[in-house]
Amino acid sequence: MTKIKICGLTSPADVACVNAAKPDFCGFVIDFPKSRRSVSPRQVRTLVRDLDRAVLPVGVFVDAPMEEVAALLQEGTIAVAQLHGHESETYLTALRRLAPGHTIWQAFQLYTSADGEQALASSADCLVLDSGQGSGKTFDWSLIPRTDRPFLLAGGLTPGSLDAAIRTVRPWGVDLSSGVETEGRKDPEKIAAAVAAVRKEESL
Repeated sequence: MTKIKICGLTSPADVACVNAAKPDFCGFVIDFPKSRRSVSPRQVRTLVRDLDRAVLPVGVFVDAPMEEVAALLQEGTIAVAQLHGHESETYLTALRRLAPGHTIWQAFQLYTSADGEQALASSADCLVLDSGQGSGKTFDWSLIPRTDRPFLLAGGLTPGSLDAAIRTVRPWGVDLSSGVETEGRKDPEKIAAAVAAVRKEESL
């Protein structure tokens, strides 16, 4: 059963969109000013209050202080921490000590086969294989290493490309952001179409 995450939520309207479509996960880019989708921990706490409990909130962090990540996990604001920077195994170990029992995902950009091997060396509960931080572009899927570990496919996915992506790569999940936007804003029709495309694949 392929999971789907809609990432980059910034407003109550975005939350309403995912509540209607019911993906498995939704993502909030937290305290990363380089991203136009960045929100503060305070904003996330407010936004998740109205989030459907069937949709699990994911905090996306880029080299953030682990105490901030752990606090959001421990208080239940987010269900998953997705690390998207240069976090080391030492960082992951320390984060698990601060927030024991919580789920950690780690993102890797794949440019060469060596990048895939580096990803497999991570102790994260799930990998996110991507083309870059919010680049909106796909990458060479042949670089994905053979593995039984769960991973999410990200980077340049759209509702129209999900069928081919799922059948070709067979990921545990897919992660979309710019592919479900129109003029920089989350598009409810595109989000609904993306979720429907994944659910269709599940039924085949």
